[in-house]
Amino acid sequence: MTISVGDKLPDVKLVKATENGPEALQSSDYFAGKKVALFSVPGAYTPTCSAKHLPGFVDKAAELKAKGVDEIACTAVNDAFVMGAWNKDAGSSDITMLADGNADFVKALGLTMDGSGFGMGTRGQRFSMIVDDGTVTELNVEEGGDFKVSSADYMLGQL
Repeated sequence: MTISVGDKLPDVKLVKATENGPEALQSSDYFAGKKVALFSVPGAYTPTCSAKHLPGFVDKAAELKAKGVDEIACTAVNDAFVMGAWNKDAGSSDITMLADGNADFVKALGLTMDGSGFGMGTRGQRFSMIVDDGTVTELNVEEGGDFKVSSADYMLGQL
């Protein structure tokens, strides 16, 4: 079953990419007590993700925070080392990278995709959501290969 607006996020282990290396955390702890703009990409360093999705949130970080977002987070089915390097290459200090290396988070959300045709295995769909104290208040899931409703600009219109 796919997560919906009004649902609490599932409590699973994620790995935060930090300057000191990977830091394991529970999703319930990370999302507690704050408003988070979360976006998911099928993979770090992939074309649309690197050219549009991550840069859009980097560029709009101040605007999102001005509209009440406490943190901006990106998740992908990649390891924390890859996520950290991708964030560094993007020149971002405003995005928290949450690695979902085993796809536990996106499986629990019901938002997986089959990337095996591209040698990528199980991945997360491209989506964004606003999470307020662990509850989904907005959910934007892309159709197929689209990049329309999960962008930072689209999310700004929801705040």
